[in-house]
Amino acid sequence: MQPLDLGYMWALLPVLLAYVPLTLFMAAVAMVCALVLAMFLAVERVVRVPVLDWVVRLFISFFRGTPLLVQLFLFYYGLPQVLTFMGGIDGVTATIMGLTLHFAAYMAESIRAAILGVDRSQWEAAQSIGMTRTQVMTRIVLPQAARVAAPTLVNYFIDMIKGTSLAFTLGVTELMGSAQKEAAGSFLYFEAFLVVAAIYWVMVEVLAFGQRHLEVWLNKAVVR
Repeated sequence: MQPLDLGYMWALLPVLLAYVPLTLFMAAVAMVCALVLAMFLAVERVVRVPVLDWVVRLFISFFRGTPLLVQLFLFYYGLPQVLTFMGGIDGVTATIMGLTLHFAAYMAESIRAAILGVDRSQWEAAQSIGMTRTQVMTRIVLPQAARVAAPTLVNYFIDMIKGTSLAFTLGVTELMGSAQKEAAGSFLYFEAFLVVAAIYWVMVEVLAFGQRHLEVWLNKAVVR
């Protein structure tokens, strides 16, 4: 059994860390875009606008029912064939689009469940003092739903960070892509992928630590 080349792993670490900002950038932009879209989808699923509700259901069903990798290929390779103005789309943009739409479908259902979890009596009380449905949603319901949904949304962000590893299939040299190239050049695949796994692990643990503190902070308002 060949021992691990610890010297190579140590030298590889700063090389891979240089690509962490790109990985986090793609995940962060996709998270913001997905959150905005998911809020719209979730609210629509609650109020159920005719026709639009059918479209939203179809959207959620498709992006939850197909693999993320297939969706990335559709955006990067497929859309330029049918939409000529997207012929210049790059791998980073396609990855962000794929992550946004894929996770928005999941996040919408989580936010919808959180909205429906708010006691119906609060809707009725707010409307009894003259608040419109929009005011009730933005001032009463969504702030409470956000507290419930926040931990789940952090989990989706963690999944997004790991999902960026698929960007290398679109030619993007991010964290996983750089590890693949380094491993191909050195033939030390186990060492290279062990280092990249450790980097992902550390990032996830940092976010999990922040998630635990976020839950404590959000629950202070309801702890008696």
